[in-house]
Amino acid sequence: MKGPLFYAKILLFGEYGIIKDSKGLAIPYNYYQGALKKTDTFTEESRYSNQKLNDYYQYLQHLEVEGIDLDLAQLKEDINEGLYFDSSIPQGYGVGSSGALVAAIYDKYSKNKITVLENLTREKLLRLKSVFSEMESFFHGKSSGLDPLNSYLSIPILINSKDHLEATGIPSQKNGKGAVFLLDSEIVGETEPMVQIFMNKMKNEGFRKMIHEDFAKYTDACIDNFLHGDVKSLFGNVKSLSKVVLKHFKPMIPNAFHSLWQQGLETNNYYLKLCGSGGGGYILGFTEDFEKAKEALENYKLEVVYRF
Repeated sequence: MKGPLFYAKILLFGEYGIIKDSKGLAIPYNYYQGALKKTDTFTEESRYSNQKLNDYYQYLQHLEVEGIDLDLAQLKEDINEGLYFDSSIPQGYGVGSSGALVAAIYDKYSKNKITVLENLTREKLLRLKSVFSEMESFFHGKSSGLDPLNSYLSIPILINSKDHLEATGIPSQKNGKGAVFLLDSEIVGETEPMVQIFMNKMKNEGFRKMIHEDFAKYTDACIDNFLHGDVKSLFGNVKSLSKVVLKHFKPMIPNAFHSLWQQGLETNNYYLKLCGSGGGGYILGFTEDFEKAKEALENYKLEVVYRF
């Protein structure tokens, strides 16, 4: 048995803001993927995954949420027969490793699933997101459900607000000098403590004001520029967003990267922003000249996500 592939995701814009109802744009990233498989002979990784699936099964058993109707008896049987999630998606890197697993479980075991082939109305997208939110909460406390949604549908999703999502198209990639890239911090991040820091900061009126006035403004502008292919304006807004994040989200940026972040803003060779909740994992980079960014960041592993 080998299930269909589910891809990693990248939240290009909107980290933290989407918790507080500003816009977000998530895209699938098919460089990393995962699939449900069965085995008779466990490796260390597949055994660990099988045990985690059993823990997850226990959690799902007690989940009483409208719209979630999973064939748990079949899931348990498959776990006993060596089911595991074979995934290349790095964990704790902000690219949706648990989201892909949730999408795979829903796809295989849901008795009344909403499929990708249907006309995906806003109502259906919200229903899916709500189901995925509950299913993914097992992995890191409160989940928006967006990662599994993106992985399940494998299409870019525009988050206008908490209750207004739409599938969207993004401009096709060009073979230009500019790029969006991932920078590997080589530190594993944990979502829950980072979200907790953010929630504590939100108790401060000045921080809330900054989120509504600066962070949301630049995030929304970046999304608008990106979707309309306005690359010139995009880089101006990404620079402003990068400054805001460096100033107000320092605890989410690993210490070793503060000066690197500042260096990008001073030289304009690249601009950095959080990828997911931060604290480690990947950092997202934007550059108008990828060769220059590569030189400036020669000591780091970079992966191109999108070309301008």
